[in-house]
Amino acid sequence: MRWLGLALCMGAAVAAGPAWERVRLGGDSGDRVVEARVVVEALDGSLLLEHRDQRLEVVPSGEVRERAAIESSVESPTPRELGADVLRTLPEGFDQLATRHYVVCFDTSRAYAQWCAALFERLHDAFVNFWRQAGFELAGPDRPLVVVIFADRQRYEQHAARDLGAATDRVVGYYNLLTNRVTTFDLTGSDLVGGREGRSAGRAGLEILASQRAAGLVATLVHEATHQMAFNAGLHRRLAAVPLWVSEGLAIYFETPDLASDRGWRGIGGVNAPRRDRFLASRRAGWFERLVRGDEAFRDAGEALDAYAGAWAATAFLIQTRKAAFVDYLRVLSAKEPLGEDDPDHRLAEFSEAFGADPASLEEAISKFVVRMK
Repeated sequence: MRWLGLALCMGAAVAAGPAWERVRLGGDSGDRVVEARVVVEALDGSLLLEHRDQRLEVVPSGEVRERAAIESSVESPTPRELGADVLRTLPEGFDQLATRHYVVCFDTSRAYAQWCAALFERLHDAFVNFWRQAGFELAGPDRPLVVVIFADRQRYEQHAARDLGAATDRVVGYYNLLTNRVTTFDLTGSDLVGGREGRSAGRAGLEILASQRAAGLVATLVHEATHQMAFNAGLHRRLAAVPLWVSEGLAIYFETPDLASDRGWRGIGGVNAPRRDRFLASRRAGWFERLVRGDEAFRDAGEALDAYAGAWAATAFLIQTRKAAFVDYLRVLSAKEPLGEDDPDHRLAEFSEAFGADPASLEEAISKFVVRMK
């Protein structure tokens, strides 16, 4: 969530219209001209731009040289054009695969890319249908979603280091709010599933499911793809002040794998045994109010696993016992503007208004609910 620092750099930000502009930018490497959508214009003249390939870029006011509105409408790129734009940002050797809702850029085998794409398509449809049945009609992504798959872990880590830093070797896939991409690598050739590094990648995805560690790997892919769906289908807005307990709780709620399925996943809201056990072992008085008021626990290495478990427990409880109120709460969050300001008291007030109760008063009910889950 490095964008929090970007928000501070921009100062007070105000929402802009969906206007496309031709902007000349200056910097240490010289001037450049970009055609981008102005998402936010800060009071100091800084801009949040969205490029054609869906990347967000924060531009300080001092680098904005000239701006001109583009009179003619700017058409969204076709899936193949979008894939070509993404390929230009990746090392040589990548190809692209377009499905109904995704553009998968890969340098592993096409068979593995197709397996991942099928998993994500399954999630896409289930995600939209789940919220439609809950009374939240999502617009759905209005453009293809981008997934990048590296052939092996080494190349993935070299690429991901710019986004994840020291955490790269502990993450098998991630969603980046700024690029709007899910990035991962071919797990079938990894020692994570009992393979040997250096083997040719791209065995059938079912090989993942034969591993004892398959559940965690599939869960990670679905978790990150759920983030991408939420931030593109109208549930959240990128760089808006969405509480982490909500965004992470939803991703965990959707992530539970089903190894009996040939796609590795087919359901939503199943019992997430590792999260449940962690929650029951770690809960302390006041844990939920702390998550509602701020995101600090997720950023503390000593508390993060407990925070994720608590986010899952609270989300499962609210969806299954107070779904209408939860949907109303999500509508409030979905209206938040990118880089908007937020504070603990406001977050607490939004929650209490939506649910008619403060989070501390729900802790005992959440605990009893999780104990009964099977």
